[in-house]
Amino acid sequence: MEFLKINHLKVYYPIRGGFFRRVNDYVRAVDDISFELRSGETYGLVGESGCGKTTTGRTVIGLIKATAGEILLEGKDIAKLSSREFSRYRRDIQMIFQDPYSSLNPKKRVLDIIAEPLRNFERLSPQEEKRKVQYFVEKVGLHADSIYKYPHEFSGGQRQRIGIARALTLNPKLIIADEPVSALDVSVQAQVLNFMKEIQKEFQLTYLFISHDLGIIRHMCDRIGIMYRGQFVEEGTSEEIFNNPQHIYTKRLISAIPNADPQKRKEQLALRKQVEEEYTNSFHQYFNHDGKAYRLKRISETHSVAIL
Repeated sequence: MEFLKINHLKVYYPIRGGFFRRVNDYVRAVDDISFELRSGETYGLVGESGCGKTTTGRTVIGLIKATAGEILLEGKDIAKLSSREFSRYRRDIQMIFQDPYSSLNPKKRVLDIIAEPLRNFERLSPQEEKRKVQYFVEKVGLHADSIYKYPHEFSGGQRQRIGIARALTLNPKLIIADEPVSALDVSVQAQVLNFMKEIQKEFQLTYLFISHDLGIIRHMCDRIGIMYRGQFVEEGTSEEIFNNPQHIYTKRLISAIPNADPQKRKEQLALRKQVEEEYTNSFHQYFNHDGKAYRLKRISETHSVAIL
């Protein structure tokens, strides 16, 4: 059985207008998507800004209410639970937020920031709480005395490590990482990503990794879902997506990845030109007259694509 299974998830926001503020239409932030995560794997959600990937992650963790669909965590549909019923599952799902500068309370010490989940779910003495916080602070590569400092005393990479430590305190089964390194320098990104891989093995974590950076996704993820305007246009293993992309949107994303090798720049430009020509000539093979993607079709056991 799958660890996490998303069935026909929809998140719609009403558009109101007129004197009586009637609902005229909806913003379809997430429009009927389905995917699954196996225990211990990293699943990547990829797409441009506004495609619905962050909304999907926030809906899974319960920060946004689903309009329709199922979110099955170990067989239990958590999408239909009340806030009180959902609270027992909160410790199993934690989130690493995009911006390490705004996700930490500047008025609190690191001790209080990391201990907050413990205070919500466990009853520990001050000494036990301190020992546990120091354990996780050291696990993420910071000094034990860091717990007495405030967020402004750390660099961006160190702040993100504090966010990761906070997510680990309750020994979760699933971590949703929403653009966890996009606000960091490139050199620091590599350190944080490699560190996340290490703790995944140590704590047997499952990741839902959200990013617009395909280079990072390729490094981190076992399987990938490509999102466009709230829908999936392609899904497959990392190898299938990068070596055998089928949807034109996936091809455009891959062709846009910068190549640092000067010898291959002409080759990259030729690929981009070829992809743009295919997009112009074959648009209706991939999108309907409203510009929406078609339904996914399975082309192999692990690879699906939205194509006419």
